[in-house]
Amino acid sequence: MNRKMRMGMIGGGQGAFIGAVHRMAAALDGQIELVCGAFSSDAARSKASGEDLFLPAHRVYGSYEEMMEQERGLPEGERMDFVSIVTPNHVHFGAAKAALLKGFHVVCDKPLCLNMEEALELEALVEETGLLFALTHNYTGYPMVKQAKAMIQDGELGAIRKVVAEYPQGWLSTFLEGSDQKQAAWRTDPARSGAAGAMGDIGTHAENLLEYITGLRIDAVCADLTAFVPGRRLDDDGNVLLRFDNGAKGILFASQIAAGEENNLSIRVYGEKGGIEWRQMEPNTLTVRWLDGPTQMLRTGVGPLHPSAQAHARIPAGHPEGYLEAFANIYRNFAHCLRARLEGRSADPLYADFPSVSDGVRGMRFIEKVVESSREEQWVRV
Repeated sequence: MNRKMRMGMIGGGQGAFIGAVHRMAAALDGQIELVCGAFSSDAARSKASGEDLFLPAHRVYGSYEEMMEQERGLPEGERMDFVSIVTPNHVHFGAAKAALLKGFHVVCDKPLCLNMEEALELEALVEETGLLFALTHNYTGYPMVKQAKAMIQDGELGAIRKVVAEYPQGWLSTFLEGSDQKQAAWRTDPARSGAAGAMGDIGTHAENLLEYITGLRIDAVCADLTAFVPGRRLDDDGNVLLRFDNGAKGILFASQIAAGEENNLSIRVYGEKGGIEWRQMEPNTLTVRWLDGPTQMLRTGVGPLHPSAQAHARIPAGHPEGYLEAFANIYRNFAHCLRARLEGRSADPLYADFPSVSDGVRGMRFIEKVVESSREEQWVRV
């Protein structure tokens, strides 16, 4: 199949942050092209956004419902292959469901949707249709995250005993939603964001990352959520004790009122033989500490590394790889699997690695149980 995968986009119009990130990431490897979109719930803004992106007017739609209907009616050689959903959380479910029912594969921003009922319906629909579904937990795309996962899977650290994940930000230290800041407005609105604030927005990234790297599943949580900023309707800070299915224990905290912090996501995992540490703001380095040996600093592009890490490194050692490249790895892997499916062949397992709808269900269950635990002030099974 000598063509690019054709992508439609829902959301991500003028003034949106994450839509541009998705477009850059999808385009990075030259495997995907944007062919259509419903970029805003406001038809005029959607049209203007399409003009900014140099799309033909007849492929820019006033709603995602219109886009699904019209695209499905186009010849197979012209219509979009998949849709990328980059809207606020409350739109994810309806847009994803509409796409799946019309036979389109889906890439969706996280969290998956607003609640567990929606999450389970989407999971069942993906299973029923057999369509591809990727969730953009982009931090799993970093090469050194792949390296950490492979080392733990191979038993190099021994049985895992302790996991610590942290995600502090400081951008919501004031009542920013009281201004005209769009990101703050919807992320702190229960109707658009869901049951949790910081814990739903960035806590789910930490949850997904620690389960991805360790291969463990959170079995129970004991959470304390707080809205520190007066007038805020959702939590802006959260602390969670974790119990894992293998008996390991952990700590997860997520905060958007950690004044001065940027996006300081980090994870530490300790096993019987050693531990690893990775920080998103220094993503090319994986620190490995051994019980009976010297500390190692593994670096992206400097071998020998696990094949999964090498497969997701893009440029020679010493050249920084970051946020966009990690996002792009998810899109590249999704495109690889989609192309393989359309050509009737199996995908290379090295590139069949991206978060799925089931990871989204795990994230929604985590949010639900953390909120419940904080409200009831007790341990809750996940």
